[in-house]
Amino acid sequence: MMFRKTFPLFLTLSLLSILPLTTAQAQTASLTAPQIVEKNIAARGGLQAWRGLQTMTWTGKMDAGGGDSAARSRRAALAPSSSTSHPVMNAPEGKTEQVQLPFTLYMKRGRKSRIELEFAGKKPVQVYDGTNGWKYRPFLNREVVEPFTNDELKSEAQKSDLDGPLVDYAAKGTKVESVGVEKVEGHDCYKLKLTLKSGDVQYVWIDTQSFLDVKVSGTPRRMDGRMHNVYIYQRDFKTVQGLVLPQVLETAVDGYRDTHKMVIESLVINPKLDDSLFKKPQSK
Repeated sequence: MMFRKTFPLFLTLSLLSILPLTTAQAQTASLTAPQIVEKNIAARGGLQAWRGLQTMTWTGKMDAGGGDSAARSRRAALAPSSSTSHPVMNAPEGKTEQVQLPFTLYMKRGRKSRIELEFAGKKPVQVYDGTNGWKYRPFLNREVVEPFTNDELKSEAQKSDLDGPLVDYAAKGTKVESVGVEKVEGHDCYKLKLTLKSGDVQYVWIDTQSFLDVKVSGTPRRMDGRMHNVYIYQRDFKTVQGLVLPQVLETAVDGYRDTHKMVIESLVINPKLDDSLFKKPQSK
């Protein structure tokens, strides 16, 4: 609606006050943060299905290059608060071009994880047993298994478990607030602010139509001496044994043109994974 400059201001305000709300505005006004979370969990397969999830295995391909890490896509999808990249994923020193690496990721409740890659005939691996972590990076000519740094251990300890940050969020000590509606790749999305038990803050964007979480924020990362925001876009959702999961995860860093993409080609729910898989790997 257009108004001339001479149109009385009080009439303009009166007219605007009675205009109907847009669909997104109306939904925002009617849905509380807990209701948005409830709809998100239902859209992702339901509370009981997520509570029944004990293990997962992902296989596919991920970008790696430029000394950066695509594995943060997986970490952010499960735990947007995590900011430390997987060191095993870093490209060899001096390598700048983007390459696609086959990977297998094993996950088990208790924040246990193991990721294996294939790179130039070598098989780097990174393991976290829920308390301690190790990395083996032969492509950097490091032929011994190294322990996680303190920062890496802190990052792993802070990430969410298999079900992510919204399932049973109150029991996890997380406070969730709705902070409006924003566009994500052309779609209206509820923006949720999560204040974790640790005090860390992260954001999740939930599509107002599908109620799927299509974007999550990571902890800002220091690059080139400055902090940059990190965002992970989740696409191509697929139902696997009752759970709805993204098949493409793309990480973007504010101020950087290049992104990192993880494409999941196969996903297995509740495979049998022995705890020995998450023990300290042996040097080759």
